Amino acid sequence: MPNDGAGMTRGWMNTGELRERWGDSLLTVLTILLVVMIFVVAPLQALGLFEFQIFELLLALVLVGGVFLMSGSAVAVVTMLVALVMIVTGGILRLRSPSIVDLNLFAGSWLLVGLTMAVTVARATFAPGRVTYHRVIGAVLLYLTVAVIFAALYTFVGTLRPDAFPGMKVEDSPTLASRVLYFSFATLTTTGYGDVAPLHPIARSLCNLEAIFGQLYPATLLARLVTLEIEHRNEES
Repeated sequence: MPNDGAGMTRGWMNTGELRERWGDSLLTVLTILLVVMIFVVAPLQALGLFEFQIFELLLALVLVGGVFLMSGSAVAVVTMLVALVMIVTGGILRLRSPSIVDLNLFAGSWLLVGLTMAVTVARATFAPGRVTYHRVIGAVLLYLTVAVIFAALYTFVGTLRPDAFPGMKVEDSPTLASRVLYFSFATLTTTGYGDVAPLHPIARSLCNLEAIFGQLYPATLLARLVTLEIEHRNEES
């Protein structure tokens, strides 16, 4: 009879070897997945194309698998499993009777995924060692992930206080993801508020925090990584 403990140990070792070999490349893969979800799937889902709701779930599963492979942390695994359970539960509730409950389940699941991915990506991107092209892309991934985290937080605020964001109705709708992501990126990049603005104090505080991060992060950490990657490239040439 095989030793289960030894099998689990070998499994974790194999995962560690894969992470060591493909860890930096996964940063680029996860970035592509998230870009597709944010800028392709979410808008098409907002147009009412049901197929892209299923496609979003499949991409989310791949994203979760990539984060698990990169982190190798039991805490990350448990967090991702909880997020998946919340997504499935929210989907079942939405089919039966759409309400604020399933909306908060979806927001909570993406908050967990975003936080776990942000921690995992930050550790991989800013780990000791040579700054590669993939790590620079990872820094961009972290920037995008922050927008997703705040989009989930804005959803929570909007469900608790419907008047928190005049011009943006937070309701269980296929267009909601596109709306809150649009508002989050408008805040992160400080492009200004036109059709949507925060009025509730908590909403304004979150917007201030996101805007500060959006200004300081590219000008400091991201710029520094790009500089180091160029220096390494010049040393090799």
